[in-house]
Amino acid sequence: MRIDFHGSPEPTLGVEWELALVDRKTRDLRNDASHLFARARHRMADPERLHQELLRNTVEVVTPVCHTVDEAMGSLRDTLAAVVPAADELGLDLFGGGTHPFASWTAQQLTEGHRYAELINRTQWWGRQMLIWGVHVHVGLPERKRVMPVLSALLNYYPHLQALSASSPIWAGVDTGYASNRALMFQQLPTAGLPFQFETWAEYERFVQDQLTTGVIEVLSEVRWDVRPAPHLGTLETRVCDGVSTFEDLAALTALVHCLVVDLDTRLAGGETLPTMPPWHVQENKWRSARYGLDAIVILDAQSEERLVTEDLVDLVEHLSPVADRLGCEAELRSVLDIVRRGASYQRQRAVAERTGGDLVAVVDSVVRELRDGL
Repeated sequence: MRIDFHGSPEPTLGVEWELALVDRKTRDLRNDASHLFARARHRMADPERLHQELLRNTVEVVTPVCHTVDEAMGSLRDTLAAVVPAADELGLDLFGGGTHPFASWTAQQLTEGHRYAELINRTQWWGRQMLIWGVHVHVGLPERKRVMPVLSALLNYYPHLQALSASSPIWAGVDTGYASNRALMFQQLPTAGLPFQFETWAEYERFVQDQLTTGVIEVLSEVRWDVRPAPHLGTLETRVCDGVSTFEDLAALTALVHCLVVDLDTRLAGGETLPTMPPWHVQENKWRSARYGLDAIVILDAQSEERLVTEDLVDLVEHLSPVADRLGCEAELRSVLDIVRRGASYQRQRAVAERTGGDLVAVVDSVVRELRDGL
């Protein structure tokens, strides 16, 4: 089959930010997305900036096509300026984490629609467990033939993105020992997890044809890879990151993804063969960064060289600085290192739990407060 890629002549940017809805008093999840939509949308200049998700305890805030990180953050702030007052009226707060510390999956309600019902019908217990939230960043690419090489090379930086964004250490009232429990939960779904490293677009097309023929998917969007092409948008979509609770962290992660994709595409267009790693190294890096977060020692290349991820981030930010300067996000890129200095969300959540003797309501309070203070 043929899959057209509607390439973008500029390295455009789009962000999708999933947020959970929690009760202001109990801090448990609330299945009130439909009520929030009804109250928020009349306040919004563009109601299409607010989306439904699989569960009724979730809303997704999305940007239009943007050109800079600052423009994307401004769009998200404008949308939340309408959503937060509507949430206040309902006694709700927005929670920006990869998982909720104590909510039970058995109490969560499914959003109406064939797509979601069929997902749960097929995946059963694992599908019902998906109390997870993330951030997706789209970057426009100009040519179809460059998408797969850029995707494969971007996987070298998977652990950097996951370690920085990790925000899901506690699940069902228990500290899992992982920085990102979400990363390992989400990959249990069919077609989710790490992508195949195809060399050409034609290989990707054959894969999709096989998936459709054998009934693994009904539509292309059901390929739920952590990094995937979005052909209808002309973008490469990075879905590695856990949910985020501050605009500072979100801007830093968005800038890092934007710069990485643009840098790799520019080098490829200039004739360079992009470096990749064998899939067993990519898989190991995903596990290490999910388990150890910013303390992970990651594999850097096909020669099996290793390094502490935070040390590599210092050099990576320096390498990408000229790209960030061209894209107008140098300050946001440098703030990547601020996450390392102040601690990622999983570290901040654990610190609250330790300080309060394991009070998970206080953990939710702290995550909610970070987003509200940033507004």
